[in-house]
Amino acid sequence: MHLRGIERVVRIPEWHLTTAEILYRLPDHPAVLQSFIWQKVDRAPTFPELHGFLDFWRKDIEGALHSVRVASAALWKPAEFTYADGELRLH
Repeated sequence: MHLRGIERVVRIPEWHLTTAEILYRLPDHPAVLQSFIWQKVDRAPTFPELHGFLDFWRKDIEGALHSVRVASAALWKPAEFTYADGELRLH
């Protein structure tokens, strides 16, 4: 999904950019793990898009899943500013 197509999704609360690192076993060499990065706008904490992709993987892709690490962050949030209360000088 290109970022230009995200404008309508960005305004929906609870939808965040989700990144998953999927480790899977190579079909011809089961002792070898390969990494695959998946990224999409998804709804936390249920992650329906990610679960759909993992279901597809289990059904249609030969590489057996080993593990999945998920990170999710808001696509947009208001700017945050913190003002210093004082100044500390070191020689």
